Amino acid sequence: MKYNISILMVLISLLMACSGKKDKKELVKKSEAKIEHYKIELGKVSPKSVFKNDTMSIWGGSLVKGEDNLYHMYYAKWPKNIGWEWVNYSIISHAVSESPFGPFTHKDDALPDRGSEFWDGSTTHNPTIHKVNGKYYLYYMGNTGDKKIVSVPGKAKIHWGHRNKQRIGVAVADSPDGPWKRFDKPVLDITENDSLAHDALMTSNPSVCQMADGKILMVYKAVGLKYPLPQGGPVVHMVAIADTPTGPFKKYPDPVFTVEGERFPAEDPYIWYQDGKYRAIVKRIKFEGKKRMFSLVHYDSDDGINWNEAKYYELSDRTVTWEDGTTTKFDHLERPQVFIENGEPLALLCAADSIDVNNVRQSFNIQIPLKITKLNE
Repeated sequence: MKYNISILMVLISLLMACSGKKDKKELVKKSEAKIEHYKIELGKVSPKSVFKNDTMSIWGGSLVKGEDNLYHMYYAKWPKNIGWEWVNYSIISHAVSESPFGPFTHKDDALPDRGSEFWDGSTTHNPTIHKVNGKYYLYYMGNTGDKKIVSVPGKAKIHWGHRNKQRIGVAVADSPDGPWKRFDKPVLDITENDSLAHDALMTSNPSVCQMADGKILMVYKAVGLKYPLPQGGPVVHMVAIADTPTGPFKKYPDPVFTVEGERFPAEDPYIWYQDGKYRAIVKRIKFEGKKRMFSLVHYDSDDGINWNEAKYYELSDRTVTWEDGTTTKFDHLERPQVFIENGEPLALLCAADSIDVNNVRQSFNIQIPLKITKLNE
């Protein structure tokens, strides 16, 4: 009997020792699994990192590195002399540089007008470029219409016919120099025959990244029919996922980046996946009294579908610091597009503008160095 008791005590000791080792391993795993927070800061900007044109309004640059070791930027442009007519006169063009920070030189027009009979025949705008499995995918907003000019420089108006025909497209090429294959239908259309759908009126401003499992995640701007036309609304952001870059995309039902009680709280997200999380830089729109205020903010997500304000939420109040230490607070700093090289975010491309003495908006693209501090907390 004593012999059996001794054996039992040894076995219990061994089990307790194993249990202790397991507990230590679990503690180590939990310690290693601490949430990694990103603190995103903007660096100082060189004068060569401003891409502008004397006769064209410039907007919304997106960047990819080609196999030629050049940096290829796709951006929207339209003539200055017709006013703020992006919704009906924008086309997507292509510029190159030896550095992601410029200077960039215009090369060609990637997605020009191709005729009002096409869904994207009159306007291409707000590009975002991605290389997936050796091919280049240029996502964008397109629309069609009569191209009637409704504004003059200094007095902006919206052509609602073009605005409400906005849809999301994708063009495909084997090289960043093209040629670009465009499609007869949008890659993400509105939800038809459902007046209650969040995207019953228009889809626009795609943001895209490849997910951890290889699928394609898209977050897009959507406008519904709850409020009267021509403006409609509310303006929200939705999620869609596809097995391939050209779709078809499955839409998810719930808006993201929402703020309770606000009809248009956010715009222009840029999403990417890094270090086990989906991350987004988003233009925040809020009111102080009757004045609309814009800033850049930071969200993150575990699955790309459900998004939360990041711990370090506020990113920029539209102020840019130049290399000489001076600062400029722009009227807008938006369409954020993150350029990632060797797995790390390197630059933030933004559309920026200011109002001149004649009340005319002067717009251009700017490439801003990014500093990201990773904090385990």
